[in-house]
Amino acid sequence: MNLLLKILKYTVGVLVLVLASGFLLPAEYSAQRSMSIGAPVEKVFPLVANQKEWKRWSVWNQRDPNMEMTYAGPEAAVGSKWNWKSKTEGNGGMEWSALEANKRVAFILRMEGMSPGNGELTFAPEGNGTKVTWTMNGSAGMNPIFRWFGLFMDKLVGPDFEAGLKNLKKLAETA
Repeated sequence: MNLLLKILKYTVGVLVLVLASGFLLPAEYSAQRSMSIGAPVEKVFPLVANQKEWKRWSVWNQRDPNMEMTYAGPEAAVGSKWNWKSKTEGNGGMEWSALEANKRVAFILRMEGMSPGNGELTFAPEGNGTKVTWTMNGSAGMNPIFRWFGLFMDKLVGPDFEAGLKNLKKLAETA
């Protein structure tokens, strides 16, 4: 019984220490990946600007082909919205917050149980092709557990960005 109490005390102490130290971590997080695509920006940009095209290249849509999606607002314009429900990828939505033709698509990402994040895909001419950079950033706020996740956000989300950009590259270069 004495050993059990000691184990319980140490376990509670470690949990309190982990949670308390979470408040000392930065609240801000970010992730970024880039890829060169052998297609002109005029061919790549519409595949990103139109949310209905994402299901053709987004790794999240490919992981859950049964994802339920609804669209609202103008197509490929500021205010365009996309919401989804997925058993494996979570529920959420995106709204285009800025759109500059052939240069930039900025969005607000909302996932259930998390603070909204901001992201963008930028497009820059690179020789005969296009360099696409996908960035996402946000704040964990005062949640110490989300702050711990923020430390690893680039490693958690970065591979999905890479896979999505590879799919976008394949689609743009073969279409």
